[in-house]
Amino acid sequence: MHLDVFSEGDSLFHRLDPRAKILVFVPFTFAVALTGSIRASGVYVLLSLICAAAARLFSVELLKRQLVLNGFVFFLWLTVPWSVAGRPVLQYQSLILSDAGIRAVLLVTLKANALFLLTCSMIATTEVFALGHALFHLRVPGKLVYLFLFLYRYIGVLHEEYSKLFRAAALRGFCPRTGCVTVRTMSYIFGMLLVRSYERSQRIYQALTLRGFRGDFPMLTHFRYQKADVCFVAVMTLVLAAQVTLWK
Repeated sequence: MHLDVFSEGDSLFHRLDPRAKILVFVPFTFAVALTGSIRASGVYVLLSLICAAAARLFSVELLKRQLVLNGFVFFLWLTVPWSVAGRPVLQYQSLILSDAGIRAVLLVTLKANALFLLTCSMIATTEVFALGHALFHLRVPGKLVYLFLFLYRYIGVLHEEYSKLFRAAALRGFCPRTGCVTVRTMSYIFGMLLVRSYERSQRIYQALTLRGFRGDFPMLTHFRYQKADVCFVAVMTLVLAAQVTLWK
C-alpha cells in the first residue's frame, strides 16, 4: 500500500524542511477547526487552494480523495439541515429546513476541505520517514514516533494478511451476505488476523533484537533550516495572525 503518493515532486512545498511545514501546519489546523465564521472558513479554503497549487497537487489522485471526503459530507447535507432548530427556509409537512442547519453544514464542508488540502499540501508532500525524523527534532516523544513509523511500515503487511484470509474463505465458497454465517465467518477472519498479527510482531521484534535494536534508530543525517524555510514560516505566521485578528 503506497500511502505517500504526494511526497514525490519538485515543488516549493516538497523542498521545504519538514519541521517548518509541521510548525505551520499545527497552528493552522487549530485555527481552522476552532473558527465559527463562514467567511473565515472560506478564506482558509482559498489559502489551502493556494498551498495546493504551490505544491502542484491538482491531479486525479487528489480529486479521488476529495470526492471520498465530500461523499461523507454529502450525507450531512441530507440530514443536519432538517434536524437543527432555526428559522425555517423550506418546509415539507413535518420536515423543516432551517437556516441554522444549512449554516452548520456549510461550515463543516468548508472546514473539512480546507483541512484536507492543508494536510495534503504540508504533510503529504513529505516522505513518511522524513516526517518521523522531523518529529524527533521537534521533541515529540520517541515511543509515539516509533509507533507511527512501525504502523506505516506494517499496515501494508496487515492488509496483505487480511487479503490472504479473505481469498482463502472465498475459495471455500464464502460470499458476504447479511446473515449469521457472514458474521461468524468474518469473526473467524478477524480473529485469525489478530493471532497472525501477534505472531508476526514477535518475529519482527526478535529480528530487530538480533540486529541490535535497543528502542531507537540512530539518525545519521540531520535537517538544516534554509532561508526559504524561515521565510515560509514567517510569511505563514503573519498570514495566520492577520486572519485570526480579522475574524476573531
